[in-house]
Amino acid sequence: MSTLHLSGPVARRFLVLRHLLAPPRALPPDPTSVLTVVDRLGSLQFDPLEVAGRNHDLVLHARVAGYTRDWTDRLLYEDRVLFEAYNKGLSILPVAELPLYRLAWDRARAEHEGGAFDEHAPLVEELLARIRDRGPLSPGDVGPREAIDWHWRPTNQVRAILEGLAEAGIIGIARRDGNRRIYDLIERLYPIDLLAERRSERESMRHRLLSRHRAHGLLGAGGQAELFYGAGYVGPHPAHPGRPTRTELRAELLERALIVPAVVDGVRGDRFVLTSELPLVAQAEREVVEGVPPGGEPAGVTFLAALDPLAWDRDLLRSLFGFDYLWEVYVPAAKRRWGYYVLPLLYGDRFVGRIEPRIDRRDGAVRVLRLWWEDGFDPVVEPGFAAAFAAAAAAYRSFAGADRVLLPRDRASRALARAVAAVDRDALGKARAARSVSATVGPRSGRRVTA
Repeated sequence: MSTLHLSGPVARRFLVLRHLLAPPRALPPDPTSVLTVVDRLGSLQFDPLEVAGRNHDLVLHARVAGYTRDWTDRLLYEDRVLFEAYNKGLSILPVAELPLYRLAWDRARAEHEGGAFDEHAPLVEELLARIRDRGPLSPGDVGPREAIDWHWRPTNQVRAILEGLAEAGIIGIARRDGNRRIYDLIERLYPIDLLAERRSERESMRHRLLSRHRAHGLLGAGGQAELFYGAGYVGPHPAHPGRPTRTELRAELLERALIVPAVVDGVRGDRFVLTSELPLVAQAEREVVEGVPPGGEPAGVTFLAALDPLAWDRDLLRSLFGFDYLWEVYVPAAKRRWGYYVLPLLYGDRFVGRIEPRIDRRDGAVRVLRLWWEDGFDPVVEPGFAAAFAAAAAAYRSFAGADRVLLPRDRASRALARAVAAVDRDALGKARAARSVSATVGPRSGRRVTA
């Protein structure tokens, strides 16, 4: 297929359409909407920090009306149609694709069996025996042992070996208690025939590379290293001779017509679009020509997760959206430009600022520590923005289980606070009216009853 040529406005519109953000929070308030998002994006990056909500919960909240974290937990740990494994970092993936991702388990098992599992063999046997005989196990169920070198820091020996067994696909996460992992034997969690299914290294690696294109929608061939972590090296690697390279795998995706090349005005190098999403490209072109807002609905505001797939490619954010974003959680405080846990603010198909929210569950509040606005954007005078921000804040307040949103005291924030308060008053009035109506008619007699 010939190369697509996209203008900047069309590329921006296409991205918010294919990311189910046009408008935001438009999917029905139902657990099946979680599966709709996973089907579109392929995988959701898991991060346990809950300063503003867990990353995957924020990704889903941005797309699903009335989203609650219990829906995803149920799909992961009860229905088991989703599972946790490493893709781009720890990710939430569809169980149906487990055979295509188990390559990471097999590689980790080969590595650990020549290292940690041999070195700590008695503990490996002890832990597996306890799980076999007594059921699911967390690190805290076993007395603490000495710390050992593990990944990037010394770690309790029990926790490290349990993590290693999970990385090797010998055990899996049966459930989480907060962020505490509770493990069980993998064969107790997923169907035996699915666990026994093996795919070739090439097919598995090709699928993993495709998953990155599925998640983002307009990736190029390069970019920061974490975009393609675990999806193969660009060229042959001396430590892993014979492994398919990312260049080879992408050529196969093109040959199989799973992706098509695209050139975007103002963006360096080729990009790639899923062939299945060409109708969304056409929709984006129509909307831009007709001058309608994204999805034909009034523009909405999104508090975008720091690791939302739309925010993965920071180079593209700069060149296409003119937005310079870096998640600064791991940046020393003295070197931070913005703040510890700052989220991008998306308005329609524009990035217009940043927000630093904190969920204060003890006080029942969402505290917005600070808001930043892009040069040339005034949230007070921008038509429709205050109402859209208020709707987003109200949805986030509900997501956080809070009863109020506290904004900073600068001029723009005071104006937004009035809009948020008006939305809350309207919602409260509708809720009271609904309760009043439901209380005026008895269940059978039709007589009036007291609320």
